[in-house]
Amino acid sequence: MAVSPAFLLMDRNLLARKQNARLDKQNDLGWKLFGKVPLRENAQKDSKKIQKEYEDKAGRPSKPPSPKQNVRKNLDFEPLSTTALILEDRPANLPAKPAEEAQKHRQQYEEMVVQAKKRELKEAQRRRRQLEERCRLEESIGNAVLTWNNEILPNWETMWCSRKVRDLWWQGIPPSVRGKVWSLAIGNELNITHELFDICLARAKERWRSFSTGGSEAENEDAGFSAADREASLELIKLDISRTFPNLCIFQQGGPYHDMLHSILGAYTCYRPDVGYVQGMSFIAAVLILNLDTADAFIAFSNLLNKPCQMAFFRVDHGLMLTYFAAFEVFFEENLPKLFAHFKKNNLTPDIYLIDWIFTLYSKSLPLDLACRVWDVFCRDGEGFLFRTALGILKLFEDILTKMDFIHIAQFLTRLPDDLPAEEVFASIATIQMQSRNRKWAQVLTALQKDSRDTEKGSPSLRH
Repeated sequence: MAVSPAFLLMDRNLLARKQNARLDKQNDLGWKLFGKVPLRENAQKDSKKIQKEYEDKAGRPSKPPSPKQNVRKNLDFEPLSTTALILEDRPANLPAKPAEEAQKHRQQYEEMVVQAKKRELKEAQRRRRQLEERCRLEESIGNAVLTWNNEILPNWETMWCSRKVRDLWWQGIPPSVRGKVWSLAIGNELNITHELFDICLARAKERWRSFSTGGSEAENEDAGFSAADREASLELIKLDISRTFPNLCIFQQGGPYHDMLHSILGAYTCYRPDVGYVQGMSFIAAVLILNLDTADAFIAFSNLLNKPCQMAFFRVDHGLMLTYFAAFEVFFEENLPKLFAHFKKNNLTPDIYLIDWIFTLYSKSLPLDLACRVWDVFCRDGEGFLFRTALGILKLFEDILTKMDFIHIAQFLTRLPDDLPAEEVFASIATIQMQSRNRKWAQVLTALQKDSRDTEKGSPSLRH
């Protein structure tokens, strides 16, 4: 059946009108699939207009803002808390606030705003003080770096013991020159060279390979180790490295300094097989690695452990360790008699807390930045400063420790607070006098060594 063109045109126009009508209806209702509504033309309305339209539809005429609401507009800032609700009118279905109550709420709110402004002002002042302190510290460090690089290091032999340098030393060596100063202060009495480090490291690697491939026990013993000693030493090094400054995550397996630390400890076991590896060495080596190259860190590490105090502890020379504890107690009683008596009463001997402090040179017990400052002065003053630092820590917490019993004292001293402020610690250390009856640390230690040669070995607390 033939269809006329006029009919087709009319049908097409009708279809177009129906489609347009559907589109308009969709635009009016909004497309709600997946919870989304497309934007409409002129959809953006002022929030006040929308509120007025809603009130008109609800049959409630909009009211002009009350004087109580105007209070909020006069504020410098809009409070984020819900305390501002106390200024709002009550709902229409509830009785209005009495004038006295409204006045009271307005006063309370204004007081809250005043307090909030005071807190903001205090916080702003605190941040400004922190910024100023940081700027002063950075300027001080910058000036110290120039002094060390331009004046002290080029003239080390003549200036290192001067009053000016000693004062700078006490304030802390700048990190950028700390490694160089430590190397010079520790010295190299053992005359270790970079080539010797390479030889020791090559021997260590060869022994590790021999052990991993199951080399003959005869080869192991010829190399200076029994199979059991080699296995124990390797396992102990591996275990200690994983526990060295775990929060830094740089010495553990896969960390950037893991191989350097492993190399230094392995090379030292070949350099000093009579000492081998002892727990605590990893912390000392790690601190040196953070400030020196690998070979220089090995040289400083080996010379540092060769000092009399460190050698006595790492070789577990029981008699000499007791002598060190006895010397410590002489100055303990001299400087802190009340706390000393309290420790005696509770049978708390120095070995309970001093061993860990001395073994790791405080690098495990104190925050790292504070431990490095202790190292600074230790490199200058020697082993006596390690025991002076111990007395400074005890003095800092004297009031707390005198109220504790044995268990709590031991727990506290073996796990010191993590947020120890360096300035307070060093201020406490500065008050400790390392002189007893006109005798300094070295003289007291020497006298005790002579006296203890023929005495019975025992706890220093039992020998008084």
